[in-house]
Amino acid sequence: MAAPTGARAGVPADRETGERRRSPDPAVEELELSLLLEAVAQRFGFDFRSHDRAAMKRKLHALMARRGLRTLSQLQNRVLHDPAASRALLLALGVAPASMFDDPQEALELVAVAEKCLPGAPLPKVWLVDCAGAEQAWTVAVMLAERQLLWRTEIHATVSSDELLEEALAASLPLEKMGEYQRRYEQVGGSGRLSEYFHLEGGRLVPVPQLKSRITWAQYNLVTDASFNEFQLIVCRRALPDFGPLLRRRVLHLFDDSLAVLGVLGIDRAPGDGLAGQYQELMEGRSWYKRVG
Repeated sequence: MAAPTGARAGVPADRETGERRRSPDPAVEELELSLLLEAVAQRFGFDFRSHDRAAMKRKLHALMARRGLRTLSQLQNRVLHDPAASRALLLALGVAPASMFDDPQEALELVAVAEKCLPGAPLPKVWLVDCAGAEQAWTVAVMLAERQLLWRTEIHATVSSDELLEEALAASLPLEKMGEYQRRYEQVGGSGRLSEYFHLEGGRLVPVPQLKSRITWAQYNLVTDASFNEFQLIVCRRALPDFGPLLRRRVLHLFDDSLAVLGVLGIDRAPGDGLAGQYQELMEGRSWYKRVG
């Protein structure tokens, strides 16, 4: 049987031209990537040029596949001229959104270290860097509330773009998932009903005012912005793996400037970059580090 016109069977075609996609020339694609990132930096002010290239290509290829695009140049054209495409790009390159208690082990570890570093401060502060959406922040808030730590603690949740900030501020819990979330909540030691922390408002399930008031949301650019407060606990475990060496070094020094002595840093691996001697591992192999110097 003859292959379908304009494409070989089993090989996807470009939606705009109908041409069969070919493996890109690595040198050409690298140039296209550099041009795309430069365009995004100049047009929108978001600098991804120091992110890990391999991780970025995986995210961009997935976005291209969803939109039926063959090259990064085509993606760049869409991004510069189509607001929906630019929004999709920024969301694709950001941290994947979390759901409540989607990582029970991390939730248990976080509350264990919080009990060590928060009680001694007059007004404890937690920084969720490049937060994975409202549900990650709500998870942290609920876990702290369970230990009676939330009501005197400020949680600062920052995201990389205004689009992500708008999503976080407008977020609500899906009613149909409350049963699943309740089971996860119990797995991490929840002793009551998760629904006690949320209420219906305008047909949406949102945090009760006492919980919502403990979380401050802001747009924050790790590439360009400076330290803005002193924190007892800084958590950035989902974004750091996508950072290239130079950006990672800058961010780690930013965290060091922002962390109180005896505060805890939750990241993906040991600090390094001349900072290792200032930090003590709290849990073997679990990437929570107390600042001791």
